[in-house]
Amino acid sequence: MHAPRRRPRRLFLLAAVAATTLALGACAGPGVDTGPEAGGGELVWAIAGANLSAGHMDPQTSQLDSAASVQRGVLDSLVFQNADGTFAPWLASGWVVSADGLEYTFSLRDDVVFHDGTPFDAAAVKANLDRIADDATDSKQAASMLGAEYYEGTTVIDPQTVVVRFSQPNAPFLQAASTAYLGMYSPATLAANADTLKAGGPGITVGSGPLIMSDYVPDQEIVYVRNDAYAWGPNGAGAPEFETLRVAIVPEPAVRIGMLASGEAQLASNITANAVSALDSRLTVDAKSVPGLPYSLFLNEGYGVFADELVREAFSRAIDIDAAVETIYFGQYERAWSVLGPATPGYDASLEGTWEFDPEAANALLDEAGWTQRDAEGYRTRDGARLSARWIAWTPISDDAAALANAIQSDLRDVGFEIVREALEPGAYNEQYGPKTFDITDWDFAGVDPDLLRAHLHSEGFQNASQVSDAALDAMLSGAVAESDPAARAALYRQVQQWNAQHHAIVPIFVPSVITVLAPEVTGLSYDLYGRPLFFGVSLG
Repeated sequence: MHAPRRRPRRLFLLAAVAATTLALGACAGPGVDTGPEAGGGELVWAIAGANLSAGHMDPQTSQLDSAASVQRGVLDSLVFQNADGTFAPWLASGWVVSADGLEYTFSLRDDVVFHDGTPFDAAAVKANLDRIADDATDSKQAASMLGAEYYEGTTVIDPQTVVVRFSQPNAPFLQAASTAYLGMYSPATLAANADTLKAGGPGITVGSGPLIMSDYVPDQEIVYVRNDAYAWGPNGAGAPEFETLRVAIVPEPAVRIGMLASGEAQLASNITANAVSALDSRLTVDAKSVPGLPYSLFLNEGYGVFADELVREAFSRAIDIDAAVETIYFGQYERAWSVLGPATPGYDASLEGTWEFDPEAANALLDEAGWTQRDAEGYRTRDGARLSARWIAWTPISDDAAALANAIQSDLRDVGFEIVREALEPGAYNEQYGPKTFDITDWDFAGVDPDLLRAHLHSEGFQNASQVSDAALDAMLSGAVAESDPAARAALYRQVQQWNAQHHAIVPIFVPSVITVLAPEVTGLSYDLYGRPLFFGVSLG
């Protein structure tokens, strides 16, 4: 293990701000030699990293994409999902699923050691999965992926054999077991640092992966060093060839681009679509369509005007989604038609083109709903009350997201529908989100298995922002979890997508892409199915 060089955050920002003009103006190439002599084997990765410091450094308890992304190099998983969707051994050397689908028996490697010297074994698997399932952990996303109430426990057979049991078949489990959300911590750190895992840090965030966390300055940087002992990666993958990975937390997209232009960083993620055309031609742009739930607007039918399905449909018809997405995202993102993106298994392509921008239809629907009068500002009224909806948004908000919101507000204004948007800090947002005292909120949600819709549309889903409660829909979502036949599962998820297209609980807007930019000296970089960088075998130079 090598001690990393400390580079103050101030140097990152000064160099990056100065370089922004290069990136967005003259488009000059990298001005600093970042080869082995200058870089010393250090790869600098610039990310947005918003809210990591707010207790989101633990993928087992946080649903932030950034948590899973930065901790992937620390936390190995039982299995690995290949690009074609198949699964390969990782910490587990093999597995057997019982005929009734209720038990997964894993055979484990016997040569894996956590960063603190603790051996990986069946007891470690049990400790991690039981922690995720424990209500006291408050592990909403990871617990849902594990199976939530279907998870009955993990049994240690011997040090290299473990059985994970469910009360009903759990078809998405292998996919879940391949993610960092179900990644494996050292049982020693689970026992000693239970209260600080969310905050993370060296000696706390301890796994068995190819990278070891050596330093963490919240809102500034995370430093990882190579695990020289690493020899158990999936498909024969090993540790990176660089010595240090320095993750620079830089919320400003232009500054991340400037760091690339100056050579201060060799890799940058969360690049905005409008910046791609201005990048230097020497840089490689990797845009990966994100599977899962597209960026969408969640209409709260349990609170306010969206209890009326006519109003929900009018809302969706009044937005010129095609024009907004094309103009704001410069063709880098495609317009969404369903609550699953095209890269997600079970995507229903038959929904494409089925609900176009139609302000006349929106006006007719609002008339039918009784919003026939207008006030002095031109907004519709009924019984003296204005047709108005309050949209709460989680900060920070990017410029393109703000532009998209403005376009949506303008389109709704044209049919007499007032949209009041409130940008809220995380604490204030949660005060509104918890009791569901809002009309609209927004997000996208990455996920390779369509079971993610259960969290968003099931009446007991932990992210059911629309407050949907429909027994038939619940039956579809629960049935899909237990269905082992891929064709039958896909048919159920098509029904779920068509249900939403009819009821307009969620209005999908665009399919995001994860845009990553890398300098020419970065070689061997690959990505998981979520579009997040993997550092196995990556080298500089």
